[in-house]
Amino acid sequence: MNSEQQTANTNSLTAAKRFFSNNSYISTIINKSVLRLKETFTNEQLEYLFSKITYLNNETDITKVVSEWSNIYINLIKENYQKSYKNYNKKLNTFLNKKDDGVKIIWGDCLKVMNGMLSESIHLMVTSPPYYNAREYSHWNNLNEYLNYMRLIIREAYRVLDNHRVFVFNVGDIFDNDNIATKSTWGKRRIPLGAYFTKIFEEEGFTFVDDFIWDKGEVQSERHKNGNKPFPFYQYPMNCYEHILIFHKHRKDTTRYPCPVCGCLNVNGNAYSEIGLKSWECKNTDCFKRSNANRGKRFSLKTIMTQSRQEKQHAIDADFIKKWRRDIIKINPVIKINSKGENKLGHTAPFPIEIPEMAIKLFSYKNEVVLDPFAGSFTSVIAAKQLERVGVGIELNKSMFEKSIRSNLQNKLKFCNNPKIEELNYE
Repeated sequence: MNSEQQTANTNSLTAAKRFFSNNSYISTIINKSVLRLKETFTNEQLEYLFSKITYLNNETDITKVVSEWSNIYINLIKENYQKSYKNYNKKLNTFLNKKDDGVKIIWGDCLKVMNGMLSESIHLMVTSPPYYNAREYSHWNNLNEYLNYMRLIIREAYRVLDNHRVFVFNVGDIFDNDNIATKSTWGKRRIPLGAYFTKIFEEEGFTFVDDFIWDKGEVQSERHKNGNKPFPFYQYPMNCYEHILIFHKHRKDTTRYPCPVCGCLNVNGNAYSEIGLKSWECKNTDCFKRSNANRGKRFSLKTIMTQSRQEKQHAIDADFIKKWRRDIIKINPVIKINSKGENKLGHTAPFPIEIPEMAIKLFSYKNEVVLDPFAGSFTSVIAAKQLERVGVGIELNKSMFEKSIRSNLQNKLKFCNNPKIEELNYE
């Protein structure tokens, strides 16, 4: 260690002594972690960190000290990471961070909106995108143009989604003309959107995890039947399923995190438990939990999150888990046309609430932020509110869907606590 490092570490210890009493457990953590802290933070950041945890001097419950110290440390790491993104919109993030129990509508282009969001500020994303040339509001010149636009959105979604979190993406394969080779009718074919999107997600950093097949039930349409030609090469099945694709985000992060048992930063790198998911092993010989072979606790940022929340309030109902144990699940499509021939939802492509319910229950905790970048009928936002999360939906077509969206939200949320609707027009 050179003289500059010795001076810096001495300064850090001096700063720590100003904040912590010698007999507190938080003081023990800081003293054992000071070298790692100095590697991670500037002196100014250390002063700020110490000021945030001074109250732990008087806490005698070691488990509570470790938990609260870890949360503060992790949040500061995230804040410092978020500061590296300079294009965030202050008005947008003030709107998103506003503490209330309602739901949030953002009117605007989801790509532009996400461009204005802080990095890693969303805990879960769940959506069904506008399908290629399947509705009057979603037309592109060709399939490549559509997929290139979606790639930009997925790339921005990766930045905005919190690390080690999940994007649930519902998409169906379609029968249409990709308009690449020809625009004539013989160019129509089955277009495997699920496969194309999986490739794009992985190229933009996500990891493909699961594909639930949404069985939509018996075929109602007569298309492709060719009943008058019961011969080989004339029979084609009707599409009666969609994909519910599950992607993980694991941005490689080599920041050392506190041992969840003793709280110390005296940890060394361990093997990667998943692609991009760095794990650590505690090297503090005074740690309260060591193996028979004298190995320290092995953990990752993801396990700190998941193992610290294994409490009754976060438990998932056993019947719900059983329902989603199979990766083929039967859900009836949304009936949107009433007996009068009217679209009671005002949107041509709503998806069933069971999909966002699954995503929210399996991949988020209460009070976390759930974003649907293609909110449509705002089913995901409604499910988030009903499950005590913060639902945020982005919708481009305000002039087309505003009335129906307001009506749908009001009807579905009227039995919820504080069904307040917050809105922001994003230019």
